[in-house]
Parts: sequence; structure tokens; C-alpha cells
Amino acid sequence: MISYEVSFGAVILSVLLVAGSLNFSNIVESQRNVWLYIPLLPVFILFFISALAETNRHPFDLPEAEAELVSGYNVEYSAMGFALFFLAEYSNIILMSTVTALLFLGGWHPFFDFAPFTYIPGTINCAIKAVIFITLFVIVRATLPRYRYDQLMRLGWKVFLPIALALVVLYASILVSFNSAVEFVR
Repeated sequence: MISYEVSFGAVILSVLLVAGSLNFSNIVESQRNVWLYIPLLPVFILFFISALAETNRHPFDLPEAEAELVSGYNVEYSAMGFALFFLAEYSNIILMSTVTALLFLGGWHPFFDFAPFTYIPGTINCAIKAVIFITLFVIVRATLPRYRYDQLMRLGWKVFLPIALALVVLYASILVSFNSAVEFVR
């Protein structure tokens, strides 16, 4: 789990650096003109893949061990226990989709800044964006093959972590450089 959670934290750190705040309201308000997935596209892709791994969704559903057991935890539990496992899994997917909508897609801001899109309430806008990502979670589960444990470790430690740390350094240096240029002009 640590292999992708460290890069997950570095990805969130990149968003916080660009937004300039730890507050979700301020992060969403910083996206009034341009959503952060546009300037932070590599970070957005890393975030989505790490969210798949964090929610133990296919292709990163290694804790289930369905190959060793007959059908994973589906055989072990019945009725309410089974329902609670599924409720927890899908609640986590809804949470990650909502956080993705808030961090990268402008949260409650409308898709387009003209009527009739401006008439849609902000909670509905955020819910639509979250539903889009819930649908992506389902599509990824249906289309991609499962990773082996060693492939996930290699992906997390040798690919995601160096890229995520390099992007944090890149965005921090860009922000410091432009801030220094603005101070120099003043």
C-alpha cells in the first residue's frame, strides 16, 4: 500500500502548491477560470491511477486474492456482512470521485460559464462530475487486466514516486520563479 500512497500524497501536494491553500473551498475557488486538470494533467492522471489503487479496484485489487480463494470474500460472507463490504467499497469510490471533482474539476463551478449551465446548482454540478468518475471506475474495472503484486510494486516505487516527486519540484520551482519575477517587476 505504501508504494502508491506516497506518490498519492505527492500528487495532492502538487495540487495544494498550485492552489495555494489547504482549504477545499479555496482550492475550488482557485479553479474559477481554469480547472486544475488542464495545467496539472500528469498529476491528474497519477491521481486517478493512485485512486484506483487506493480503493482496491481492478486492476489493483490485490488484497482480495480471488485466485487463491474460490471467489475472494464473496464466499466468506453472506447477507449483511457481504453488503457492508460492498457498501464500504463503493463509499470509498464515491469519496475518491468527489475529491477528484473538487481538486481537479472545479467542484461546484458549472461546466460552462453561460446560461443554461449557470442555472444548475453547485451541488448538482459536483455530483455530476463525481458520477463521471464513478463511471470511469466501473469502465476501468471492466476493461483492464489485473496487475501482479510485483508489477504494482514496480509501478509504485519506480514509476509513480519519481514522477510525482519530480512534478512537485517542477511546480514548486515554477511558482517560485514566477513569484520572484512578479516581485522583480514591482
